Amino acid sequence: MAAARLPSTDLPRVAEALEMIAPRWSVWVLMTLASQPGPLRYTKLKEHLPWLGDGQLHPRLRALSEAGLVERTAQTRLHVTYGLTARGRDLMPSLTALAGWGDAHLEKNLVLNRVTGKSEPERIPAAQNAEDTLAVIGHRHATVLLWTLKARGTTTMAALSADAMAEHSPSAIYSPIRRLIDDGIVSVSRDDVASLQLTAPGQALAPIYRALAAWATARPLPDAESHPVWGTPRIPAAARSGQWAAHQARKASQAVAVSQPPAPAPVTAWRPGELFSAATTGPSR
Repeated sequence: MAAARLPSTDLPRVAEALEMIAPRWSVWVLMTLASQPGPLRYTKLKEHLPWLGDGQLHPRLRALSEAGLVERTAQTRLHVTYGLTARGRDLMPSLTALAGWGDAHLEKNLVLNRVTGKSEPERIPAAQNAEDTLAVIGHRHATVLLWTLKARGTTTMAALSADAMAEHSPSAIYSPIRRLIDDGIVSVSRDDVASLQLTAPGQALAPIYRALAAWATARPLPDAESHPVWGTPRIPAAARSGQWAAHQARKASQAVAVSQPPAPAPVTAWRPGELFSAATTGPSR
């Protein structure tokens, strides 16, 4: 990973943080524990996640405990509780940012509102939105490619490969960059030379990476606003032309063209009662 060639040294730590929470059901477990006033016994935790079998929940709890995010406390042999550590609680702003991006930018099915009789986007639980976002940005090489594109701006495939994946063969970039293009967060323009850049949803990843960078380096969250790569851009008043509205389909193949850096998408904090905000009691997909 060519972190040293970028104007930020926290890229490797952010990549490690994403790898830590990317396995499926990790976010569900963390946000469920965060929604409770105190630690939960295993049986109570399982009541909140009834679709998970013991063979799925036990490994997640073990991995999250080993990562220092969940604390396992054995009162007796038969009385064991699970709760967030201080480190796990500090991660919640990052999960909120992940959920906010997914809610704003991932495609949703239309469902019939039985009260109004109108079709409207389905309500996705915050934890599911966060996990869906992780599926978009958490695959191998995605973080370093997005980080490099944000730092470098518009660039060619060859230059991006040299900057972000110098230790790999030039062809190794094709699969991860194609995936990012298909997911609508990177666009490719073909003029004289094909060039790559972040789309509006790609630029809107900034709150996620700012929050993760602050968490991974144990810095106060407000300090993340001045992050050297993902910090809030200072746009002269005369250049401001209103808010950008961007909604990118989950599997879209068409890129979103932008003529100036978009404003970061607002992150709406989830409340504990909204964790299971879908019509069903579990994941909707």
